[in-house]
Amino acid sequence: MSNRATVTPVEPNPADDFVAPPCKEAIEILYQDASILLINKPSGLLSLSGKNPLNKDSVHYRLVQTHPSAKLLHRLDLGTSGIMLVALTKEANSALTRQFQARTIAKQYTAVLLGHTEQDRLTIQAPIARGLFPRQIICEESGKSASSHLEVIEKMDNPARSRVIFSPLTGRTHQLRIHSQWLGHPILGCDLYGTQASETLAPRLLLHANKLSFEHPDTGQEITIECACPF
Repeated sequence: MSNRATVTPVEPNPADDFVAPPCKEAIEILYQDASILLINKPSGLLSLSGKNPLNKDSVHYRLVQTHPSAKLLHRLDLGTSGIMLVALTKEANSALTRQFQARTIAKQYTAVLLGHTEQDRLTIQAPIARGLFPRQIICEESGKSASSHLEVIEKMDNPARSRVIFSPLTGRTHQLRIHSQWLGHPILGCDLYGTQASETLAPRLLLHANKLSFEHPDTGQEITIECACPF
């Protein structure tokens, strides 16, 4: 009998090769008490640090320097700016996690899309599945249900663009970005789900989390916070 150990080769992870550009913008604290933080994340900052040591800088890394107990309850994509909810106690983390799981936390985003949509109000229902990293795909067979409500608030010309409010009813990875692509109107500045035209029309991803509503984990009080869109 051989005593040799069998070594299974490890497939390289494309995520390990990605290095986020430095982000010099600071995190803005919108609200703070003993249990929670509400912050404004700048575009270009990771929510969580990556395995690559060059991707150490992130929302979580910065926050634990001053708030060691901080736990992120959700994430925003690298290019997305806006409101994030952070728990500072185990009790708050548990209570707010239950709210996210029950989909009772209402989120609202502002985005600028390429072109003009046919309807000014619609709900996009297109299931999302994991694709070739880092992309997701729309897939009826294997995708998880995903719904996003869209309302156009301004139509602009030269070139044709639409400023919209998104209210996601589910929270799939890249949901608003891939739903916009599926609709035929990608978000400006999107490097994964855009076209050459949409990607070059903006210096950043034009997606901002501008409003969040939830129940305070200690008091049960309904909290609504807004953060002005920077574009």
